[in-house]
Amino acid sequence: MQLEGKRIIVTGGASGMAAATVRTYVKEGATVTSIDVNDEDGRKVAEEVTKESPGKATYYHCDISNREEVQSVFKQAIDEMGGLDVLAHVAAVQRSIPAADITDKDFDFLMNINIRGTMITNQEAFKAMRDQDKGVIINYGSISGLRKEAGATLYSASKGAVMSWTRSVAAEWGPHGIRVNAVLPAIHTPMYEAARSQLTPEQLEAMEAENRKEIPLGGKYGDPDEDLGPVMTFLASDASRFITGQLLPVDGGQATVR
Repeated sequence: MQLEGKRIIVTGGASGMAAATVRTYVKEGATVTSIDVNDEDGRKVAEEVTKESPGKATYYHCDISNREEVQSVFKQAIDEMGGLDVLAHVAAVQRSIPAADITDKDFDFLMNINIRGTMITNQEAFKAMRDQDKGVIINYGSISGLRKEAGATLYSASKGAVMSWTRSVAAEWGPHGIRVNAVLPAIHTPMYEAARSQLTPEQLEAMEAENRKEIPLGGKYGDPDEDLGPVMTFLASDASRFITGQLLPVDGGQATVR
């Protein structure tokens, strides 16, 4: 077990890539606190993986854009686990809106979760890790933040900010022994499936054709448990002890094409 004894908080743990991360970490022996606003699914994921794995997962409701709520939940989780070794900050939202149609409400909603949520959770993790001179923070960027994404300008901007934040705090917090990296995933999740469901048959075929062209490994998005989970384990483990400030695509080669 690569993560035995590790104390970890995972944001967004009710579904998708975060749920896969919770499952992977608990199977590797970690003690995990999973947070989300989807209480039913969040509890279900935590309870099911705890029954069948050597580690343990506990679920808490938490809005990552609310500083007071994050502070309270992090304190409770860290007190119960006896410390914090790893933050896997996976939670995010995606909206595809033409740039000219973005409203202040759209901006505030997406940026509060994707950027403010990253800042707040990272800050709380840093407070817990700095005195122990060791820790790991894993954020989530996106290839959308590296290249043009017509129709997804706001989401792209938010992920660009997350990646810039990641590199900057890696430099600031490195002297405290804290490693900060970001994963750039192309993984098949409920959020991705929801986006696909909004497409016409013609648009869906165009998307799949683009994936076949752009993703050298298999021509489609990866599996959260099989393709993403092992990478999340590596980044959380001591095997990556000399890696920080990096943007790591887990995308079947998509980022290398353009």
